[in-house]
Amino acid sequence: MAATVDPLEARLLPSDSVRIALVVPVSGVLGLMGPCAINCALLAAEEVNARGGVLGRPVELVLIDGGRPAPEVAAEIDALVRTGTVAAVAGAHASDVRLAVVAAIAGRVPFVYAPPYEGGGHAPGVYFLGETPGRQLAPGIEWLAGARRARRWYLLGNDYIWPRLVHASARRRLHAAGAGVVGESFVRYGEAVRWLERVADARPDAILLTLIGSDLVAFNRAYAAAGLRAARLCGALEEHGLLAIGGDATGELYASMGYFHALPTEAGIGFAQRYAARFGPDAPTLNAHGHGCYEAVSVLAALSARAGSLAVPELDAVADGTAITSARGTLTLANRQVRHPVHLGRADGLQIFLVKTFR
Repeated sequence: MAATVDPLEARLLPSDSVRIALVVPVSGVLGLMGPCAINCALLAAEEVNARGGVLGRPVELVLIDGGRPAPEVAAEIDALVRTGTVAAVAGAHASDVRLAVVAAIAGRVPFVYAPPYEGGGHAPGVYFLGETPGRQLAPGIEWLAGARRARRWYLLGNDYIWPRLVHASARRRLHAAGAGVVGESFVRYGEAVRWLERVADARPDAILLTLIGSDLVAFNRAYAAAGLRAARLCGALEEHGLLAIGGDATGELYASMGYFHALPTEAGIGFAQRYAARFGPDAPTLNAHGHGCYEAVSVLAALSARAGSLAVPELDAVADGTAITSARGTLTLANRQVRHPVHLGRADGLQIFLVKTFR
């Protein structure tokens, strides 16, 4: 049976399992994503174990709080790798944490990173399952600029690497679409709502929000309460975040993701049924960040099965063409990343409904 283990306990207890460090936030601005991510990773580990485990050994997850400052997370991962406590890393967390973890690992063990990211950052043994800005947000930007004739845009994000590089990509796309940027701000964690008046004063037709976690929740809640009506396109909004907002009835809140719970595919419906059967009807709502952790554990298992090893050189040699089936369908690694359709969703009350799929 798969289980999550405290990192200190993991270092003290001998094990015949293949231990995977699961790096997800359970505190801080992104702490909301933790419960579903843990559940989805556990489901993947249990399914892998039911098929014989990794290299004939059961998988065990070691939970690392990825919501702490990046140096703290990286130091803990370094200790776990250096002592041989973990043989691989999987996670969904902010990009500044990812960069620190990649540097700490230094190619010693494989690392599968699940959420959308800013692109680049390739290193030995690092595999990306999320979309880059050109894949994730460009189609939604172009759709709003075209079909909705959104010409005046405000770009608002937290102050770290992912929002900054997403905005750089967005500016180029908006210029090509005949639209322009009337304002741009990067805000510290916990201060997003303070920028509401500045955004409103710019009179945008649309807002690109690269706020994350509780900041994204707080801003959207305040924006709707103020009666403001610009379209908002979010790079990190998913079902759990929408519930935290309290739903949205403006008809102008959009999200762009590779997965939504509402995907009407056989693979998506089957995954939702397995999740509900395992964790019950009151389990944390399925969402892209959580589902990404299911994919990350599954990809590690598929890579090791193909290579017959968890050594990074052997994994990198066979990575291209390695495939899994998830709620998104079949995912296949190419150049150690995944290319897959992206869905534009619109919030309606407490649910996200699909508007358009971009392939």
